[in-house]
Amino acid sequence: MTKVMGAAMRRIQAGNALTAFGIGFTVPFLYIYVAQVRNLGSMAATSAFVAFALGALVALPFTGRIIDRRGPVPVVMGAAVAASLGALSLGLSTGLVPILLSALALGAGQAVMQPALATMIVWCSTPSTRTRAFALQFFMQNLGLGIGGLIGGQIVDVAHPGSFTLLFGIEAVMFLVLAGVIATVRMPHAPSIKDAVPRDPSQAGGGWKRMLRNQAMVKLLVLGFVVFFACYGQFESGLAAFGTEAAGISPSTLGFALAANTGAIVVAQFVVLRLVEKRRRSRVIALVGLIWTGAWLIAGFSGLGHGSAVMAAAAFVATYALFGIGEAMLSPTLAPLVADLAPEGSVGQYNSAFALVKQMALALGPLGVPLGAGVPMLYIGVFVVVSLGIAWLALRLGKQLTPAQDNPSLLKGAPSAPVAAVAVVKAAEPASV
Repeated sequence: MTKVMGAAMRRIQAGNALTAFGIGFTVPFLYIYVAQVRNLGSMAATSAFVAFALGALVALPFTGRIIDRRGPVPVVMGAAVAASLGALSLGLSTGLVPILLSALALGAGQAVMQPALATMIVWCSTPSTRTRAFALQFFMQNLGLGIGGLIGGQIVDVAHPGSFTLLFGIEAVMFLVLAGVIATVRMPHAPSIKDAVPRDPSQAGGGWKRMLRNQAMVKLLVLGFVVFFACYGQFESGLAAFGTEAAGISPSTLGFALAANTGAIVVAQFVVLRLVEKRRRSRVIALVGLIWTGAWLIAGFSGLGHGSAVMAAAAFVATYALFGIGEAMLSPTLAPLVADLAPEGSVGQYNSAFALVKQMALALGPLGVPLGAGVPMLYIGVFVVVSLGIAWLALRLGKQLTPAQDNPSLLKGAPSAPVAAVAVVKAAEPASV
């Protein structure tokens, strides 16, 4: 990694952490703000979450092409400004329509930032250093979210709407800080993995059509959807409903479980990184599926009612902690793999597609609520099978990857200078007629 890459990476990671810190101020309190502080009720609060997701789903299909054509820097800056305006407006809104429009803008801005920042990390890293870069990003995000949530919890007061306005104002400022930091970044262009560049002339073409011809990427998108639906999509919906309804978990215990999840990520991230960065990515993801299978079984035990309330609470907290261990293993594998599958000039498109799949999984996550609350053991059984499916899908994906894509540590002895990389890419391109 060159000095220019290192300097750019430090600024990107700092901006990413500050943004997560700002988001942490508001994420835990959005439902309370809409339903109770603005007295609009639970349906309005649910609609705000739907608008947030809808903003992401509408914006992401167009994001990748803009990133690849204009570069990630202006996209991050534009998205940060849009998110800042959305956050500030949300904190000042009192009616349902302004709140929904604000949530739409905030959701779109935050969603667009994800693939653009991921593309910046790709450009500021080499295939062999990318694993550690994405692990650091995930660590900083969770640390920022956790600290922001803790401080925000000390500020909010349901009896004083101005305290919530202050939180959204802080979030808005953090988005503008991100835009300012990114504006100072000098972007290099990192090399691609040689074997990731399509050699088949039939793959020539633009955007989504070419990407959907990439069998490895299609399998990764399916795997990503299942991963996000089975984990993140259940945290605050189906699994929370299961815990409170079937296992008798109190809201305070649920909060402690979420804290245990973040704590497990923060504590384990770099320990886990040392264990996984020299191993095959497909097998690491398969192992995550097995760990999450164990987590769901432990969650099922908490809802059986055979032990004390303390045992049920401990089992439920352990479930969230195990999910955190799995997340720490995924952060240095999934996102870098998306980048390493992307042909030259399509990193933004591939990152945006993966972000879109994630948002779709999160939007569908609440479908688990009726099962978690009404048929709890069936709910557990379904997600045990889903987690085993993650392991199976990961192993199938491994068969589509080249050795370098599956284990980028093999590239450490290979030349990685941009000039050499350009020569490799040009050699792999189909000749024009």
